[in-house]
Amino acid sequence: MLKLENINYFIMQNGKKKHILKDVNLSFDENKIYVITGPNGSGKSTLLKLIMGILQPSSGKVVFNGKDITNLNINERANMGMSYAFQQPVTFKGLKVEDLMNTASGKKNDLTSLCSHLSMVGLCARDYLNRPLDSKLSGGELKRIELAMVLARKGKLNLFDEPEAGIDLWSFENLTSIFKSLKSATNIIVSHQNRVLETADEVILLKQGKVEMLGGFEVVSKLISQEKCTKLRGGHE
Repeated sequence: MLKLENINYFIMQNGKKKHILKDVNLSFDENKIYVITGPNGSGKSTLLKLIMGILQPSSGKVVFNGKDITNLNINERANMGMSYAFQQPVTFKGLKVEDLMNTASGKKNDLTSLCSHLSMVGLCARDYLNRPLDSKLSGGELKRIELAMVLARKGKLNLFDEPEAGIDLWSFENLTSIFKSLKSATNIIVSHQNRVLETADEVILLKQGKVEMLGGFEVVSKLISQEKCTKLRGGHE
């Protein structure tokens, strides 16, 4: 499905290379949920942006369904079935919620489908379909609409950057049920939340730009807990 081969990404800072990701090699299978976690600054969001084509790797290769897509842009990757949900959802001046849903799915959806997608994220279609995507919507509302857009798109690969951020009073249980409903696609989620990590078929722990561990939730969470305890005792990494 998706392979990252020897991915490196660095930026220039004060005339020196600062490595954000170092020699990342990962494979993602079809119809599975992967959660990427790790400390702030470990390269999690950067990795998602490299997969989507928002950023280009300094070196390495991105392969999707057997095709090298390293040099393809965002639109080309989207046309191949990739979707991206931002940590901070973007607004679209002059565009209404219904327009966004139809654009995402590539067709005009009937009212039943639109109601189904919006109700899954806790919104009433009657109240939201004709609302413009502007600053009058709260961060939590925009986040839910973006999740509904992913549902409407029915892509092959869904990328979520901290989807729990700004969910306000909407429960984690509802959020995780959405991920489980997307089992016909590959889902890669960046999150710190245990309830999200528990939904994963595999958890990927990043640390200082490198893959520290791959495994099930219980195995990876034990390592994370041990590291937190070491820090509380005054230990060093």
